[in-house]
Amino acid sequence: MNETLYQDKYKWNAKEYAKYSASQQRWARQLIEKIKLKGDEHILDIGCGDGKVTAEIARAVHKGRVVGIDNSEDMISLASKKFPSSQYPNLSFREMDATSLSFLEEFDIVFSNATLHWIINHRPVLKGIYQALKPKGKAIVQMGGKGNAASLIKCLDEIIREGPWEEYFYNFSFPYGFYSPREYEPWLKETGFKIQHLELKPKLMVCEDIESFKGWIRTTWLPYLCQVPGNLRNSFIELVAKRYIKKYPSDSDGKIKILMKRLEFIVLK
Repeated sequence: MNETLYQDKYKWNAKEYAKYSASQQRWARQLIEKIKLKGDEHILDIGCGDGKVTAEIARAVHKGRVVGIDNSEDMISLASKKFPSSQYPNLSFREMDATSLSFLEEFDIVFSNATLHWIINHRPVLKGIYQALKPKGKAIVQMGGKGNAASLIKCLDEIIREGPWEEYFYNFSFPYGFYSPREYEPWLKETGFKIQHLELKPKLMVCEDIESFKGWIRTTWLPYLCQVPGNLRNSFIELVAKRYIKKYPSDSDGKIKILMKRLEFIVLK
């Protein structure tokens, strides 16, 4: 199987993902602030999705250029339509696999948010990032880390062991690369990076109501949903949402909260 699990097996709904990815966008903005952009950098965004974060970066580097890559054809199509070169002359989008980057010393900064946890083997990704960076270039990355969404995963693990769902998850294996700093540090060092910052940090995912919670499940937990026949997926989502809220009730405003763990690193070439 391709190391980038979502490339062939999962079909992304780009428009729906854009609707339910507010938290990812907020975290990306926080990550961008740490770069302290001057305005003339050449930047690669790995896992650009619908392109809204990539476009924000492009606006901040009006004298530079930004390339957004994603291996979802639908994501790249949507991003290109929403942020055309006629309005963003320094921005372009390309369909590309993160494990097979084809750039050589082209970028001052490689940026990635909420993407690399979809990949199990990160060594080829890190090698590609290193080669894509100019000498003394910087990579700043955040992804799901060890213990990410543990409360929701616990609910999922309970459900997939119950009838009638159990039959659809025969030989199912955990599909995400959620790693700790201790696991990740050797990979960065063997690639040749100098580590400036490496941390596992908590983040709170907040869904405004039950519908947005179900929308988030539907658009980001594809490895589980794709195991279930299409005519049963809504029932599966309903059950997951109901089970989670029973264990972790919404707050007084009806908001549903999920504790996430994000692995973040800043490295230099």
